[in-house]
Amino acid sequence: MHFAPTSTSWLDMVERSFRDITHPRIRRGSFTSVQALELAIDLYVAYNNIDCQPFVWTASAKAFWPW
Repeated sequence: MHFAPTSTSWLDMVERSFRDITHPRIRRGSFTSVQALELAIDLYVAYNNIDCQPFVWTASAKAFWPW
């Protein structure tokens, strides 16, 4: 038996958002200070929040737990 925390699906979304910030912005940038890195992250988040869409869970619980 494998224990999966109830917050696993939420953690997947958090990891995805960190991936989305890390790949296109942090790894491709060159930062001379922590403040420059923080500014780059803040600007990336602000830009992506201009036209944000809510996440809608479309699967039912019975699709994963048939009993």
